[in-house]
Order: sequence, then C-alpha cells, then structure tokens
Amino acid sequence: MVYFEDLEIGAKAAFGRYEVTREEVIDFASKYDPQPFHLDDAAAAATHFGRLSASGWHTCAMVMRMLVDNITERKQAGLGSPGLDELRWHRPVFPGDVLRVETELTSKKQSQSRPEMGSFQSVVRVFNQDDVMVMSMKSIGLIRVRGA
Repeated sequence: MVYFEDLEIGAKAAFGRYEVTREEVIDFASKYDPQPFHLDDAAAAATHFGRLSASGWHTCAMVMRMLVDNITERKQAGLGSPGLDELRWHRPVFPGDVLRVETELTSKKQSQSRPEMGSFQSVVRVFNQDDVMVMSMKSIGLIRVRGA
C-alpha cells in the first residue's frame, strides 16, 4: 500500500490507455453536453473542429478513469480529492484517439487538523497517440498517513 510517507516530490508516472469511440462521444454528449459538434458529423464539419469531437468534460471523465485505475493498481491509500486547478483543454479529442496520462508530484503536506491524512499536488498531462498534449490540470489528492 502506498501512503503519504511514500510519496516523493518530483516523482513522475506514465500510465493509461483509453481508446475514444464515436459511440461513446455521442452517448456522453447526448446526456451531458449536447452541442452539435459533439453529436453530429455534418454540424461538426462546419466548425473549427472540422469533425466530431469529444466534450472536454468527457475527456475529464476518461482521464478520471485512467487515474482511478492507476491508483487501484498501485494500491494507493487514497481518500479522494478536494478539487483541481488550472484545467485546460489544449487540443480537441476525436473518436479514434488513444489517450494516456503523465503525472508529476509537485508538493505534499500533512494535515495539521487531520493528522491521519495528507494532501499532495500533481501536474497531470494527457496526450493522444501522436504525443500531442490534449489536456492538463493541477490535481489535489488526499491520502492516508501510514498507521493512522
């Protein structure tokens, strides 16, 4: 199990593989972001995207899946997250793209009021199959302190 004490500032990780499908792009957009360029090929072709593109919020959901899979595989003593900062969608994500994640731990701090937990910040970068960055954010995670 990975605890607060095991985290090292500067540590980097690369993980995940998420294949974006046309059906999933349309399904997500139909439910949560029903804009024409996420739903219809002809409408999308008439925009700056040039073709059907995933919602940025869908991209966030795909990234969250890869993050959770990584935490589970590493057996991290995670306690959730109070939020994130500086979310950016740098490039559109299209059906057929394959996404992956790179992280770098930038800081950590044990809680004064809740000594059984700590928090850490990471820069999260998301790339497509051509190594083009499509999304970035600063993530804040909560994690158990060993023996607490």
